[in-house]
Amino acid sequence: MRILKSIFSLILITITLVSCTKNEEDVAPVVASSATNIHAPVTTDYTVNPPTEAGEFAKFSLATGAVVSGDNWDIAFRGTSILVNGGTLIGLADEPNRTGVGALTMVTSTFDALTTAPDEASFAQDASGTYALPKGSGNGWYSYNPTNHLISPIAGKIIVIKTHDGHYAKVEIISYYKDADTSLDSGYYSFNYVYNPNANDKNLEL
Repeated sequence: MRILKSIFSLILITITLVSCTKNEEDVAPVVASSATNIHAPVTTDYTVNPPTEAGEFAKFSLATGAVVSGDNWDIAFRGTSILVNGGTLIGLADEPNRTGVGALTMVTSTFDALTTAPDEASFAQDASGTYALPKGSGNGWYSYNPTNHLISPIAGKIIVIKTHDGHYAKVEIISYYKDADTSLDSGYYSFNYVYNPNANDKNLEL
């Protein structure tokens, strides 16, 4: 009888260990990456009031780390505007359709210190006439200097994104200029980001 109990206990321990190992293997590691010179030009018509903007958005996938042409985009760039693949159309010219569950929020923090995505209540989606990430100098990710006409990312402003398919990421914009050189052309995004490949997992710590 004692032998049977010992065998049964051994079987339970083995099953538990295998189960734990399997669960650990199912959790993919959080990924840190960067994007450079994502070209996001905009054509602005100043002959009308208010001025209008046109041109295709550069649609970026955080999972693939590349600009994409399909519906698997998470954020999209045009000029200083940033869209998220969630919600509804804002009403812009050349605007991509929203096909995902994406949302975003702006967090004041350092990039490394932000290790967990915030509560869902703080996230917003694009909507008719409204950007999830507000436009304008000092309202969102950048400030504009009217003296030298430069656009600079605001230090300590981190964009936390819920992707089109329910993953979480954080983005820190580094520069709006080609090769991160303010003497060169504008409309080129460079940014660092961390992406969690596990759906619905808010961990953003490496």
